[in-house]
Amino acid sequence: MLNRRHIRIKVMQSLYAFKGHESDDLAKDERFLMHSLDSMLDLYLSILALLTELHKKSKDYNEKLQKKLLGSDSDRNPNTKFQDNLLLSIISDNKMLQDIIAKRKLNFWDLDFEYVDILFKAIKNSELYEDYINDTEEANLKRDKQFIIDVYTEIIAPNDKLFDYFEDKKLTWVDDFPVVNTVLLKVLRKVKLTSSDTKLLPDLYKDEDDKEFAKDLFKKTVLNNSKFVEEISKRTTNWDSERLASLDGLLLKMALCEFQKFPSIPHKVTINEYLEIAKEYSTPKSSLFINGILDKIVKEYQSKDLFPKAGRGLM
Repeated sequence: MLNRRHIRIKVMQSLYAFKGHESDDLAKDERFLMHSLDSMLDLYLSILALLTELHKKSKDYNEKLQKKLLGSDSDRNPNTKFQDNLLLSIISDNKMLQDIIAKRKLNFWDLDFEYVDILFKAIKNSELYEDYINDTEEANLKRDKQFIIDVYTEIIAPNDKLFDYFEDKKLTWVDDFPVVNTVLLKVLRKVKLTSSDTKLLPDLYKDEDDKEFAKDLFKKTVLNNSKFVEEISKRTTNWDSERLASLDGLLLKMALCEFQKFPSIPHKVTINEYLEIAKEYSTPKSSLFINGILDKIVKEYQSKDLFPKAGRGLM
């Protein structure tokens, strides 16, 4: 689920929270980072819990229609395509998934049911829903998957109230939301009818190396903070101290850490990653500032054969 850029962003946020200085309790700060990374999986699971609740809502809605004393023929025989949706059924019936959601206490939609009601109403009033229930094609997983993917992409994910809700629930989820959405859609597209082939729980890390990268980047940046500050200061005499004390200075320290402590990561990969992060999280001029400093440092290292790299694509 996590790619290296998102790991870098999480490390940046954790370092920023602790001002990037040598810590009195590095283990505690590292736990904060790992919890922040793990919370991304919580967001993913909470969205699957939301889909489960929308599935339940469809069943409850149809049952209420059938019990209406003065109901019409359409009320007594409601269209059950949504409640019979094969993808939603697979999600709702996946015991392992539902057990993990319950264990991590992520099905908070029972208490915050108004968001389920808002989304269900939006779905029912959409053209997507109208086309879906009126489609005479025999039910099949491919059709049902596409409907839910379209509903999620066009109705659920863009909903401002849901976005605000997630932001209030956990501030870091704002940055996680786009990545989680991409992963979720990828997983849903791969769902099969055979339960043994259905993997609804993606791995948080691609491999153990990525998890260690997160820990090492955080720890080594913190432990070498003073050294990195001194090295950056020598090369930034024409820049004001406020810029160096801001997020730009933190990104420079993280880049220096990768230059010096991660020999398998090429210089150009490090520079490109931090330029992209600066464009998204810092000021409009930040990427130019960071690029100029890092380019100068790399050229100096290479001329003196300092901190040689072992990977491909070296500058």
